Amino acid sequence: MLSNVLANIGRFVLLILLQGLIFNEFNLWKGLAIPYFYILFLLMLPLYIPRWLELLLGLITGLAIDMFTNTIGLHASACVALAYARPLMLSAIAPRDGYEFGQRASISDFGLNWYVKYAAVLVILHHTWLFFVEVYSFSSFGNTILRILLSSALTLTLILLTQYLTYSRKTSGYA
Repeated sequence: MLSNVLANIGRFVLLILLQGLIFNEFNLWKGLAIPYFYILFLLMLPLYIPRWLELLLGLITGLAIDMFTNTIGLHASACVALAYARPLMLSAIAPRDGYEFGQRASISDFGLNWYVKYAAVLVILHHTWLFFVEVYSFSSFGNTILRILLSSALTLTLILLTQYLTYSRKTSGYA
């Protein structure tokens, strides 16, 4: 139990630092695609976590990124939206027998097909919320949709690559 808490704290610190120091500096295609890799922390939370704690962790995660990007509450609101939708998504794609205690939302526990559905919906939701709140209008709707699609594809690619590397290490006996 304590090792899981410490692992999640370490993952939080690592992902926030990676986002703040490296990924925020990516400006691909004239700023249309920015990877928001830090949301992997929220996607990898345990399946059975109290709802209030999940929302609180979403708020803390978003506020930490807001401190790096100097955007007051923008990422916090998007992360809370993701944390709110996560249990709904998990129940929508639950296996027939339900989830077992100790399982994580990962490729290694549920397979690639399940994980792509899970992560893609939540990444697109997060990015849609983030970009429309940032623009705060529908005046540049086409540009905003393009930013959502490109950033979501880039973020999802990085998340799947990370999951795949973690998955392959587990199956080969290195981790």
